[in-house]
Amino acid sequence: MTDRQLLDELLDIERAGWRSLCESTGDRFYGDLMTEDAVMVLANGSVMDRSAVTSALGQAPPWKNFELSDERVISAGDDAAALVYVGTAERDGADQPFVGAMSSVYHRVDGRWRLVLYQQTAVATRP
Repeated sequence: MTDRQLLDELLDIERAGWRSLCESTGDRFYGDLMTEDAVMVLANGSVMDRSAVTSALGQAPPWKNFELSDERVISAGDDAAALVYVGTAERDGADQPFVGAMSSVYHRVDGRWRLVLYQQTAVATRP
């Protein structure tokens, strides 16, 4: 698989995840995508395991829209890769969009990409 094919494949998964967050189905999507020992490290400093992620997403307000930019992939062998990008998302009632540098580390298990680590760092927006 070329780097471009890998990038496209992982971006498809990542966009599907963002769509699930817009449709309030993120708890089911990420419950299925994350490995049992996966964690998410959020911009507020919290580290959440799979159970905490699905619980939080089940109660989270939906995102209105999202955009991914500056996408790149770093291969870590045949069955692992990191997707790095800048994500911008808006929620109804928010003054500013959330902008974050994000990375998702995937491991292919039984032919299927699974999320093992997600990290986000808030990027300052201009007033």
